[in-house]
Amino acid sequence: MAVLGRVLLASGKIDKVTVQKALKNAPGNRKSLIAELVDSGAMRPLDVAQVLAQAFAAPLLDLSAIHLATLSDKLLDERICQEYQLLVLGKRKHALVIATADPSNQEALEKIKFATQSNVDWVVVEYDKLVLALQAESSVATDLLYADFGDSDFEGREFIGAGDRPSPAKNEVDDSPVVRFLQKILLDAVRMGASDLHFEPYEFSYRVRFRIDGHLREIASPPPAIKERLASRIKVISRMDISEKRVPQDGRLKLKISRDKTIDLRVSTLPTLFGEKVVIRILDPSTAKLGIDALGYEEAEKQRLLRAIARPDGMILVTGPTGSGKTVSLYTCLNLLNQPGVNIATVEDPSEINMPGVNQVNVNDKAGLTFAAALKSFLRQDPDIIMVGEIRDLVTADIAMKAAQTGHLVLSTLHTNDAPTTLTRLRNMGVPAFTIAASVILISAQRLARRLCVQCKEAFDLPNETLLESGFKHEDIDGSWKLYRPVGCSACNHGYKGRVGIYQVMPLSDAIQAIILRDGSAMEIAVQAEREGVKTLRASGLSKVKLGLTSLEEVLALTNA
Repeated sequence: MAVLGRVLLASGKIDKVTVQKALKNAPGNRKSLIAELVDSGAMRPLDVAQVLAQAFAAPLLDLSAIHLATLSDKLLDERICQEYQLLVLGKRKHALVIATADPSNQEALEKIKFATQSNVDWVVVEYDKLVLALQAESSVATDLLYADFGDSDFEGREFIGAGDRPSPAKNEVDDSPVVRFLQKILLDAVRMGASDLHFEPYEFSYRVRFRIDGHLREIASPPPAIKERLASRIKVISRMDISEKRVPQDGRLKLKISRDKTIDLRVSTLPTLFGEKVVIRILDPSTAKLGIDALGYEEAEKQRLLRAIARPDGMILVTGPTGSGKTVSLYTCLNLLNQPGVNIATVEDPSEINMPGVNQVNVNDKAGLTFAAALKSFLRQDPDIIMVGEIRDLVTADIAMKAAQTGHLVLSTLHTNDAPTTLTRLRNMGVPAFTIAASVILISAQRLARRLCVQCKEAFDLPNETLLESGFKHEDIDGSWKLYRPVGCSACNHGYKGRVGIYQVMPLSDAIQAIILRDGSAMEIAVQAEREGVKTLRASGLSKVKLGLTSLEEVLALTNA
């Protein structure tokens, strides 16, 4: 057990089983031990801080009493601060005074000493307040842009007409404030758990938004004049054509978080009325290695999926809207199947998660490398398992389904509302009913619901009539569980933190295949699936409500009755 774990255990405020569970879960959740304990509600941030301050004979400080704008950012490299979650409070003689939630971090101590040639005086602070303070530096980064450029730098330079030629200074992509600002924003996005970053130019403003837990949140409002320099900087490091601003472009880059952690970023630019909008998707390969248990499948649903992927042939379809976690689900399955004796090939537009041992191909329509062309080539490459990023047309569907019928396991996605309507969608594409019945073995529809914050969620009551209207059954309303709603605290985003999957996992039984062969409707398939014990998305979501994982309003917003 780590030093930190032994110290917390010795305090008597937590038991050994909880500490061991947190130590096991922390690496998979990409968190420190303190973050895992606080986020799971096992310990209060103040209790952790008090224990560690006493154990390491360090002062305990309330960060809410500190005015962040007065702190210097030049005493320690910002990358070290972000990597180890540190806040430099000042310098005293030959020692840096640094706020930390974990004074046991010997690696951080040695790195600071080597980088600054100074000693370190730790000040212990509460973890949740430290996270908030580090997040608040995004706004400080925006203020620095104004301070570095000065108001005069923006007057009369916000806009360039279609026929104007920007000055060389305006396109200078090595501009130090821009580089620092972009680096800061990217690190903040990773630390806050954002999935996407939006850089959006408007006529008289410019904003940066993060998509956190599926919802967009405004983070910074840099000066409008920076829009071209910021877009150019992003395009340079993403290996795009910096001179082309008339058409959309796609690119990729890597962000090194620490010595052993690198995150892939997918970049997309789009010409808009007042400049190029840039969207950056954060692709963390470790999400596919969290394991199937971390995705939120109930036991029956998980066993259905595991039985399907264990089969040597057939097609498995994962459906849902954009941003519902389909890719992570597919790669979690591929990670389970990725063995030395198996040949796996994937074709995507583009590949989002790099996985060693898997042959990954990116679609390139300009060069003629379409989904269909890649699939035809795969079949000559002796594959065991094929993953198609998305079935978009009849040709791709036909090749994929024939592959599923000839000894290959095929995994793919479709954009449909639920599992039964996936089958009618395939029929509408022109796929024959007998081909669907002979090839598809399982369909998993899914959504991602925001997870309630364990620290601030609040129990409340609703009338039984309202619960019944929402989809609960009479036997569910037995008083054995509590209904929770979001409140909001310093550790979460408006009462939510993280997301949990809602799934409808439907194997194609003989009865469902018979309905498909006689061209039955999605309604008939849904009724038969329910008879066989397949939950609807609404029912699956309500089971998460009963467990206290998410709120009723979140489930109602995401699912159809």
